Parts: sequence; structure tokens; C-alpha cells
Amino acid sequence: MNESVSGMPRRYLAVWLPFLTSDRFRRQSNGSHAQADACLCFTEKHNNALRVVRVDPKAMAMGLTPGLTLADARARVPQLAAVEMDHAADAAWLERIADFCDRYTPMTALDAPDGLVLDITGCAHLFGGEKGLLDDLVARLSHGTTQVRTALAGTPQAARALARFGQPHVIVAPGGEAAAVAPLPVAALEAGAETMTALLRAGLKTVGDLACRPHKPLVARFGAALAARLVRLQGGENIAIAPRRPVPVCSAERRFAEPLTQTGDVLATLEALAGHAADSLEKRGHGGRRFDAALFRTDGTVSRLTIETARPVRAPEVVTRLFRERIDTLGDPLDPGYGYDLIRLSVPVSAALETAQHTLDGRQVEDEDVTALIDRLSTRFGRHAVTQFVPAETHIPEEAVRAMPAGHAAAQATHWQMAPADARPMRPVHLFAQPQPIEALAEIPDGPPLRFRWRRVLHEIARAEGPERIAPEWWRGDEGSRTRDYYCVEDSHGRRFWIFRHGLYEELPHHPRWFMHGLFA
Repeated sequence: MNESVSGMPRRYLAVWLPFLTSDRFRRQSNGSHAQADACLCFTEKHNNALRVVRVDPKAMAMGLTPGLTLADARARVPQLAAVEMDHAADAAWLERIADFCDRYTPMTALDAPDGLVLDITGCAHLFGGEKGLLDDLVARLSHGTTQVRTALAGTPQAARALARFGQPHVIVAPGGEAAAVAPLPVAALEAGAETMTALLRAGLKTVGDLACRPHKPLVARFGAALAARLVRLQGGENIAIAPRRPVPVCSAERRFAEPLTQTGDVLATLEALAGHAADSLEKRGHGGRRFDAALFRTDGTVSRLTIETARPVRAPEVVTRLFRERIDTLGDPLDPGYGYDLIRLSVPVSAALETAQHTLDGRQVEDEDVTALIDRLSTRFGRHAVTQFVPAETHIPEEAVRAMPAGHAAAQATHWQMAPADARPMRPVHLFAQPQPIEALAEIPDGPPLRFRWRRVLHEIARAEGPERIAPEWWRGDEGSRTRDYYCVEDSHGRRFWIFRHGLYEELPHHPRWFMHGLFA
């Protein structure tokens, strides 16, 4: 038996929606489409012929199945309505259903194109047990779905096979997967058409028939992949699901018998949940860097709010203030509909939080005020709207600084390399984003220029210092990059410039060129 970290046996709930495409089409048409109430099929072009790839319950009852050409299908059912298949719309609809299923567990995985797998380990007690959870999910999904098939087992593979090939809404006790999947057809192994044909010709019609055979001859005849599928179906190996959202560091939720409809009540609930999350974070010595709030409406719609902080925090009032800012700046205001019956607060990203000692000069307080301002502005205008310059690991002057979201820059704790207080400045106060070409005349090829013309003005050089050679970064593979020799020069009027020669004279036939890169104060 597969067990979780806490020793509790893993439990997986598979959900299959066999008519997801037709359900989605009818819900989105909302009765306005002329074909919404007709006998429906969905088609795609294969080998220059339109073929049926999905059917609705009415078409299935009339004997239509995927794989038929549209001409054959209409010959059997003349009143058949054909709609072009829209895989993107189906995927978006499945994502919406997965959002709804997040109310049962944060670990939900897509089983495209028409299914889901939920890891409900440790979640069933919130609904009065596994049967209560299953009944609640089926009842809610059945409002807008023609058919819902579910199964609950100890491995995702067993749950998926039982949902698609077994009796509906079956719950397998821990350790009972082998007996539960034995009556299923060998198609439940989903091992490919050729393998299925070979199994049926050998007289192996069910999973139980296959399980009774010795392992080594099975591997020799059908390959190790089929044997591995069989082991997983019987619960012998658990290949865990990959949740569609990262598993949070911690989370807290609250359910309501009377749904909430007021924003103030939502914020009060988030503050209470932030307090619970703070207790969990404090035990780890961490603070949250990102907080996700999920607001579940009674009709299945889920609203999500996300805030990020420049530094780790766990104070509930700070988290609540940022969520209030986020709500106030929404382009599409929150619509509670008939109310929220579940609110969940998750912390997907955290970092170590050290208690800071306030200095006597108040610098620590100033830093905290700046961080709070960054958080508020980033929440109000977006994380990419508030940027901060940070040093970059490069020798190229115009690329040695880059702008990044201020919150992330503060989190990286980057430090500028400071020159000694009594040292002269090595870099100009004003640096051009792109070096500007100049005309220069040097006394010797590799020496500083005697004069140069920039913006139609001739400058006679009185003093020059250099060169400071900056070689190209060969690891970047930029073939156009050449060596630069930088000079600090002062003209006859006392104005100081930072210029460089791009290239060396020995690099013929490409003659060096001169550029202006910055101005000293």
C-alpha cells in the first residue's frame, strides 16, 4: 500500500466527463444556437474527410460513435447536426471545472481531454468521509453535466480505470484495488490497439485474466510496459499526480453555511485565515512572499486574488491591507453572485524571516516603510510597474545595470559595489544608454585622442587618463563585439568626458571607431 509522508494511505479520486464537449457547447450556447437542442456530433478533418470525434448522448443512443465519417453518420441519422471541434474551448472548460474541484483539495491534476484526478488524502473528513465528499462533488457537477463518472482508489491509475470502465461512483477500500479492477476489460490498461487485439486473441478478456498469468511470460510476449500498467492498476505502484498548481507551503480555509456577499466580510475572513497561516509560518521560521486567495461561489465560479511582497511577512494586518488594495484596483470588480461558501488562503512561496533589530538612527524603520510602499504600489499597479535598478554580472558598462520588479530586487538583497570615499569616480555621473559616435584624432594609433568632434562641436583635449581595457565577453558568442579602450579626458574648457576606442588597429581590415559613453559632473 502506498502511504503519504504522515503515514496516511494515499487516496485518489478520478472524475470522467464523457460528454464534456456537448455539455460545454450547450452551456455556452445557452439556447441561442440553432443546433443546441439537436442531435449533435463534433467533427474534424482527417485525410481530407470530415470524421466524427465526439457525440452527444442523443447521437450515441442512435448508434453513432467516434471514427465514422460525417457522410456515414448522416446516412444513419439524417437530422444530425455537425459542429466543428474546438479543442481550445474544451481545454478551457476543463480548466474551469478543475477550478471548481479545488474546493475539495488543492492537489488537482488534469486528465485531458475530459477528466480530472484529485489527490484527496486527508481531505475527506471535511465532508463527513469519502462518501460524503464523493456525493457532494457528483451533486454539484451534475447541475451542468449530462453524465459524471467517478471512482476513488489508492492509486490514480486504478481510480482512472474504474471511473472509465467500471461501475459509476465506486469507492475502493485501501488495499482492495486488485480485486476491484479484476472484472474490468483489458481495454482499461490502455496499452494500444495492437496489444489489445493480441490479448483478446489470446483469450485474455479482463484484467483478472491477465493478472492470473505468470509475470515473466507476460513481459516476454507483450513487453514490460504492459506489466507495469497492470501493477499500477492493481495498486502495487503509485505514480503520483502532478498538480496543476504548486503545492502551497501552508493554507487555511473556512466554509460557510450562509454564503458571504459583502467585501468587508471577505476581508475579515482573509485576515482570520492569515492569522492561522502566520502560526504555521512561525513554526517554520518563515514569512510569506506570495499569498493566494481563492473565493468559491455557490454556483461553482472561483475568483482568485494574488499578492506578492518584497520581503517575507506574516502579520495578518499587512496581508489584509494588501488584499484590500488588490480588490480596490480590480478592473472587473468582485461579483459574489449568490455568495461565497468557501474561502481559502494559501502561501505558495515563503522565505526565512529574521527578527530585525531596530537601529538608533531609524534606518531600519525607513527600510520597512520603503518595503511597505513597494508592496502597496506593486499590488495596486502590478508587479512590473514598480521597478528597481540592480547590478548585473557583466563588464559591459551599458549592461551592468538592469531593471527588475522592485519586490524581487529587494528579495534578492543585491548590493552595489561602493568605491572608497576618498577615491575619484571611475564611472561618469551620466551614462548614455547607447554609446554615441564621435570623430577623434589620436597622435599614435593606440594612444588617447588629441581632439574629437561630438555633435558638431570640436573639443581640444588638455588631459587624458587611461586606457581601461574591457574585453568582449566571449562566452556570449557575440561575434560583433570588440575590445574597448576607455579614456577619461578633459577638454580645454574643463569639461570631462568618458570616451572609448572600439576595436584595435591590428584587427584589420576593421578600423577602430571612437564613441562617447558618458559625462562626468
